[in-house]
Amino acid sequence: MFSERLNESTRRRFLQLSAMGVGAASMSGWLQVLAHRASAAAPAPTAKAKACILLWMAGGPSHKDTFDLKPGSKGAGEFKPIQTSAPEIQISEHLPKIAKHMHEGVVVRGMSTPEGAHARASYNLHTGYREGQGGLIYPSLGSIVACETGKPGASVPSFISIGNRSYGSGFLGPKHQPLLVQNPATGVEDLKAIVNDTQFEKRIALLEEMEKAFQGEYRAGQILDHKTTYERAVKLMHSKESKAFDLSQESASTRERYEGGSGAVQPKGQRGGGNRFGDGVLMARRLVEVGVPFVEVTLGGWDTHQENFERVKGLSGQIDSPIAALLEDLKERGLLDSTLVVWMGEFGRTPNINQRGPKPGRDHYPRAWSLAMWGGGIKGGRVIGKTDAEGAAVVEQKVGCTDFLATVCELMGVDHTKRNETATGRPVTIVDKPKPITSLLV
Repeated sequence: MFSERLNESTRRRFLQLSAMGVGAASMSGWLQVLAHRASAAAPAPTAKAKACILLWMAGGPSHKDTFDLKPGSKGAGEFKPIQTSAPEIQISEHLPKIAKHMHEGVVVRGMSTPEGAHARASYNLHTGYREGQGGLIYPSLGSIVACETGKPGASVPSFISIGNRSYGSGFLGPKHQPLLVQNPATGVEDLKAIVNDTQFEKRIALLEEMEKAFQGEYRAGQILDHKTTYERAVKLMHSKESKAFDLSQESASTRERYEGGSGAVQPKGQRGGGNRFGDGVLMARRLVEVGVPFVEVTLGGWDTHQENFERVKGLSGQIDSPIAALLEDLKERGLLDSTLVVWMGEFGRTPNINQRGPKPGRDHYPRAWSLAMWGGGIKGGRVIGKTDAEGAAVVEQKVGCTDFLATVCELMGVDHTKRNETATGRPVTIVDKPKPITSLLV
């Protein structure tokens, strides 16, 4: 009965293992894998969201100065909390426009994660795995969503990263790599061909012929990667959806709403006038409208070891108008319930102020921190988790990295228990041993 249910590729793998002399002890593990493939696939969770916009605050924003203020505590600092449109939620006085939308959002104040270094923490929060774990490069959340929910024939890539290169597809391969838009104000470079259509098609045909011969001789994986990349580029160049990258099609008043924080203090590492983050958020809205399931927009500068209050005030000014405008536009277009918006970084910052220089700041702190979510079918106006009086430890409903990622997967209709295969046939669970935030899934 068991063998009858095996497909042909699985049957061949089974015979190969037998021929290799795999012993009874290890065979039991492979039988579990084979049984998992042979059994009928578990139905995917019902998706509440069709798209996710991840607003990534690189550097780690201070929870005590944004979404979990602790007035009167030892390291409270100078910011004051203000009441939001949700009775249970108060946030920073420097986020007044976002405050008007908290009845549609949720603040997760119980985040607690293991990594305190930027690169390792960012990798962990994007993939659900720790760097170096298992000797693999794991796919990021954006690539997972692209793989599981993206339309195979779509003209626009299913994962787009705006403002900075994000973590990619890992062992899932180049097909699910993010398209990088470095500067949203200028869009995607070289999107238009510099020759007429006939010449362009001839050049593509010549390239394909040359690579076909080369691949036939060398059979290198890098050739397939390159072929996948340029095929995606050609499809995008010919698509009507490519107009989503052109912000000049938006009215001046709309651009102004998204760039309302352009007068804020520019954080270190940020260049240029206007509000590039605002442009990125506007582009994210346009991409969701044409069916892109995952867009990540990055704003750096949150590593506030020094000048914490001055810099967080300026950064808050940069995010306040764009996020509020995004939520307003999504709701007006009937897209908020089907679009999950997530604001987060790789960790929080210390509840106490350090003594570095004349303008001290806050250091890395993964033990307790906050993120915020809107839309995506979740019930807004709530707080998940609670920190102590100093904001130093989670005392109610701790949420780990895999718990959060599994929750996003559930909302997006992705089965986080599914096992994807590496190039060597090794099965890897999308999210390993999570406890999804069930209160967000009802």
